[in-house]
Amino acid sequence: MKKVTPIGSRKAEHIRINLEEDVRSRLSTGLEHYRFVHQALPEIDLQAVDTSLTLFGRRLGAPVLISSMTGGTAEAARINQNLAQAAQKHRVALGVGSQRAALEHPELADTFRVRHLAPDILLFANLGAVQLNYGYTVDHCRRAVEMIEADALILHLNPLQEALQPEGNTRFSGLLRKIEAVCRALEVPVVVKEVGWGISEHTARLLAEAGVAAIDVAGAGGTSWSQVEMHRAPTERLRRLAAAFVDWGIPTAESLLAARRGAPDLPLFASGGLRNGIDIAKTIALGAALGGMAGRLLHAAAQSPEAVDEALTLVIAELRLAMFAAGAADLPSLRRTPLQRRAPCPEETL
Repeated sequence: MKKVTPIGSRKAEHIRINLEEDVRSRLSTGLEHYRFVHQALPEIDLQAVDTSLTLFGRRLGAPVLISSMTGGTAEAARINQNLAQAAQKHRVALGVGSQRAALEHPELADTFRVRHLAPDILLFANLGAVQLNYGYTVDHCRRAVEMIEADALILHLNPLQEALQPEGNTRFSGLLRKIEAVCRALEVPVVVKEVGWGISEHTARLLAEAGVAAIDVAGAGGTSWSQVEMHRAPTERLRRLAAAFVDWGIPTAESLLAARRGAPDLPLFASGGLRNGIDIAKTIALGAALGGMAGRLLHAAAQSPEAVDEALTLVIAELRLAMFAAGAADLPSLRRTPLQRRAPCPEETL
């Protein structure tokens, strides 16, 4: 019989490992291969640069998504609250971690509830899509949304992570049809995201045809969940199996471009290894509506809401200054701003 770790313990392990261990992918995001053309005469005023947008009925101050991270433990509750306070101040989007734990253990619901701290933000509920093959229904999705008064639902895809967990759920057959049923029945928009290995052109096309409202490509280049699972593997065989996938996935920049080809009419979110506001600006220029960040903000949220506020202040300032130096007065202009693709150095091709 395989060992099954209680959900709450697993969440606590995930937080600890992400904070204490090196769990980065060996792949880069690919964003380093792109650069803006500097405009010495931008013909705009810095204070006039507009980073705002409207998405799913919410007005955002910047195209920033605090990517889904955690919930289900006391520490996770504090982290979510710290993230929410800073998100409200800067009017950026926020996703909570998978709410399966709270659906199965209602006493954990408060660890996900942040609407009272962030009444005006774009807030995403979150469930693992594969749970639709394990008895979850549209009603479970609706309960997740209502639990936190969310504006939309994220269904996350994580086949590799599930396969590397002793307690993982790996029945992904027929899942697309069930995602389509949720999209048709749920009263709020449904977003589908990966967790760090990217969305291919083919997958993006299938999701668009299924009726999703947006796709978060969540490409490779940031946190590698195979590395996270390596650190919690109960046996040497599983540890070695997880370690083999440290360079697996589609780099974020490649995945964003592929998803744009597969789903040209959908809003795309770009997450996976974004380091700063310049990276976010690059993803907007490459076709994203939002740029998502997790790891950097998790470390800040483990400290205090002020630390998250400071981190977001810097990220948005970096974004604004990148737009100014590239001559883009607003986000529509930024999307029309061409990027130069840098040829790889000889050693990068070896």
